[in-house]
Amino acid sequence: MSIDTMRWVDKWIGIPLCFILDIFLSIKNFLISKPKVHRLPQKTLFIELSEMGSAILVDPALRFAKNQGQEIFFLIFSQNAPSLNILNTVNKENIWTIRPQSLWTLSFDTLKILFWCRKFKIDTVIDLELFSRFTSLITGLSGASKKIGFYKFHNEGLYRGHFLTHNVAYNPHLHISKSFLALVKSSLQKEGQDLFLKEPISDNEIKLAKAQVSKTSMDRVLDVLNLHKVNPQLNKIVLFNCAGGEFLLERRWPKSHYIQLANKILSENPSCYILLTGAPSEKSELSKIVSQVKHPQCINFAGEIGFEDLTALYQISTLMVTNDSGPAHFASTTNLPLYVIFGPETYHLYGALGNFYPIYAGLSCSPCVTAWNHRKTACQNNVCVQVIDPLSVYEKIKTHIQ
Repeated sequence: MSIDTMRWVDKWIGIPLCFILDIFLSIKNFLISKPKVHRLPQKTLFIELSEMGSAILVDPALRFAKNQGQEIFFLIFSQNAPSLNILNTVNKENIWTIRPQSLWTLSFDTLKILFWCRKFKIDTVIDLELFSRFTSLITGLSGASKKIGFYKFHNEGLYRGHFLTHNVAYNPHLHISKSFLALVKSSLQKEGQDLFLKEPISDNEIKLAKAQVSKTSMDRVLDVLNLHKVNPQLNKIVLFNCAGGEFLLERRWPKSHYIQLANKILSENPSCYILLTGAPSEKSELSKIVSQVKHPQCINFAGEIGFEDLTALYQISTLMVTNDSGPAHFASTTNLPLYVIFGPETYHLYGALGNFYPIYAGLSCSPCVTAWNHRKTACQNNVCVQVIDPLSVYEKIKTHIQ
């Protein structure tokens, strides 16, 4: 299903189902009253379905939970699951997936997950999604004794039922990694508190772990680079992430800007190679940029290496210029300098946790994508990224490549 279809299903099917489940659970809790006993989480299921980058941003929270002695599980859309293998915080057998290709696969896999919650005796569910009704339903039906997630309180709309035992206030001024950690810390507190977790979270608490790159992975990358006559010991490697999938196309810096930046880099830095990274499905799209740059050292690298070898490429590259998308977060698990173009979203909330330099025009209408509009903007003309001048970007990055 497309992103818009999933949004439609989440609203028009999700809201009635949340309402029905709300009534059912209210009656059940009235008829079957159980004494509340405070127990610390033992088996915790984290739910974050839709964005690969968030699987990296939540990692400090996952590690915190593990350090508390919890066995952690993770539920994610099947196509996004490889992102969890970058840092390997969650055991592979504990990564559960849902296929969103159709309403049938979505429904079937959801029922399977609800069965597994009981089979593996999940006692705590942490819903990391921002006001999704679908994940709220999974949380409500999980059978877990502790259910933690963001709650709307006095915000209008955003109804997703009242299934949580720990209602946590979403703070739109706090980096999302800190918000994720707030959910985990709230799970340690007793029920009945208001807003939960009234304490600061420091930058040190969301410090990101670094990916471990095997020699085999590095050798595979070096072999592919050798086919393109690129030598990391002699050449500076500049990565462009120009595409970035179908989600939030408004985040993309114009292709013409990447072309202009590529020409500037290659004209002033003869030893540089520019690699346009992406999925195999993006190769055709990126070939249009390469054809207009018309330089042998600008290479369409989409699909040239597997996802599992990306961090090896990042380790031997010089820098990355990228749209605000998943690869920025994958690369943040290395020391690669990251120059990320922001517009519809803000780096104050979604900035990468690594060696990160945001590029942001700061227009009065930006950011326009928030938790309150389910990250769907009405904007049809992303001036916020168009006005970012390629020559000004070059001035920011040139110290790394000269």
